[in-house]
Amino acid sequence: MAWIRSSTCVLGAALLLTGCSFVSDALWPSMTGGDPARGGAQSPQPQRVAIAASPAEQAGAPPALGTTNFQPQPPTPAASTGTFVGQKLEQLRNDLRRLQGQIGQHNNDLQQSRNVTVQNAQRYHGTVAAINARLQVGTTPGNPVLVQQWTAAQTQLDQINNDIARMNNLANLTAADSAMASFLLESTRAAYGLSGAVDEDHRQLAILEDEVNRTVVLIDRLLNELSDDIARQSRYLAGERGNLTTLSLAIKNGQLYGTSLANRAYGLQPAAASPAALGSSSIAGRRPLVVIRFDRPNVSYEQALYTAVSSALERRPDATFDLVAVTPQAGRSQTGAVSSTAARRNAENVLRSLTDMGLPADRVNLSAMTSAQAQSTEVHLYVR
Repeated sequence: MAWIRSSTCVLGAALLLTGCSFVSDALWPSMTGGDPARGGAQSPQPQRVAIAASPAEQAGAPPALGTTNFQPQPPTPAASTGTFVGQKLEQLRNDLRRLQGQIGQHNNDLQQSRNVTVQNAQRYHGTVAAINARLQVGTTPGNPVLVQQWTAAQTQLDQINNDIARMNNLANLTAADSAMASFLLESTRAAYGLSGAVDEDHRQLAILEDEVNRTVVLIDRLLNELSDDIARQSRYLAGERGNLTTLSLAIKNGQLYGTSLANRAYGLQPAAASPAALGSSSIAGRRPLVVIRFDRPNVSYEQALYTAVSSALERRPDATFDLVAVTPQAGRSQTGAVSSTAARRNAENVLRSLTDMGLPADRVNLSAMTSAQAQSTEVHLYVR
């Protein structure tokens, strides 16, 4: 059966099983008898990935905000005709002036919010760049200076989140002004039907109707640009939160990775593989993307793993992966059980690393198999 049903199940299982001495076989589809190196005569022998490879730094960019300055033109002054319609005209002009004053204030708030957002984004990217620069030249795992800088970057990203909240509030206020502008336009048009008007009243009404129309259009443009800014900032914030998670793993290991793997396949939702697809035939004849051999304590695999998966997602953004725990065949059943448990726990650790790098857990299918050629427990990653 498929091991992964959701990211919550995966992470929960990974955390709960770390303290157990045995992992239930019900969680792992068996691939007994299969050997990743014997998928066929044309299948090449898997090669160990070079851990020394270093991915290129992929710096994020601040959100692209709108640049329009929404300043309404005040209504055209006109002398009162002294009629009832003329008095109504003056009242409508005053309503339009008040509405345009509110729009002008919203415009000032928008421009200020944009400036603050850009400054917060620049500070955030400056902090992240300093962390990446230190990781690039090499540093100790869990460097406390980098941990402190990472905390500062997280605080700066929270400030950008507050900027989005202010823009949302501004959009709500502007939407209320839009309703008022629509009511004012209807009232102006209805004034044509009032009795007791002179020709000058209708001339002034036509001018006022045009000015209210322009104000309605201005408010609509303001709302559209606000909506675009909020949407872009929200996507940017989500991507950078994923990048911060990956960066925390890089600081923990003292190695430079890059941006979150989730950003390599944004918005794609591949279908989950069926349990039947996880049999030994699913990897027969396929060369693994990554082979991690746990033949010594504290194997450092994260950097090579990130590089390989990142490259695969650049070529195929909709790719899914098969993560296989490989146990060497053993003569004694007790030794085999211990090795099988170790292999599965190693695979769980690799899966945890992938999710920390931003790869959605529902894009990884976990399984287990034995191999006659394996000399130690291994974890193989295949591109589906």
